[in-house]
Amino acid sequence: MMNIILIVLFAYLFFSMIRVAIGPSVWDRLSGLNLVTTKIILVIVIFASINETTYLLDFAMIYALSGFIGTIFITLFLSNRNRRKLEEFKEDAETEQENE
Repeated sequence: MMNIILIVLFAYLFFSMIRVAIGPSVWDRLSGLNLVTTKIILVIVIFASINETTYLLDFAMIYALSGFIGTIFITLFLSNRNRRKLEEFKEDAETEQENE
């Protein structure tokens, strides 16, 4: 039964990776990356459950934490980049108005 669940999770993982590769915007890719991270954590937890190894759960928690922190940093980076572009656009519009 657990093997069937793992196969289904790997299929979902594959489709999530396609979402990351094809996503039309950066935010879609980030959402797909979160899906991939979640599926990998689920695979680790189920694998630990099948093999009855508890140390893999520690790896799953570390991976979840690093995935969350990575998502936060990527979001901050992208929002700051968009904010800078908006400020440059406003400055350009103001200089054009002053020149007219």
